[in-house]
Amino acid sequence: MNREKLGKYIKNVYGVSAEFPWLSVPSFAVYRHDNNQKWFAVIMEIPKNKLGMEEEENVNVVNLKSDPLLIGSLIIDKGIHPAYHMNKNHWVTVRLDGSVEAEKIKWLLDLSFELTDKKK
Repeated sequence: MNREKLGKYIKNVYGVSAEFPWLSVPSFAVYRHDNNQKWFAVIMEIPKNKLGMEEEENVNVVNLKSDPLLIGSLIIDKGIHPAYHMNKNHWVTVRLDGSVEAEKIKWLLDLSFELTDKKK
């Protein structure tokens, strides 16, 4: 799944449009709940070396909130990393370069949406 497809998926499933809150990084897209304004996804373009990779070229990624009990097993999968620029105990960074199956990204997105939703 690439950046554009993920953005369309979020709009179609959750009815949320991207916000671009930072002038210094205009490509960083934030998706948040209408009811509590909490973020559930942040799509960014960052250098691969920020993820511990040797390459310096840029890659599109999404930060997603996760259950702390799952993070250790998630980050051993190809394409899933400790969170970039977020709390690594509660967030993961997922590459949007085809290294992670679309269904897994959707599952992680659903989990992030649920974990950041207003408590019922």
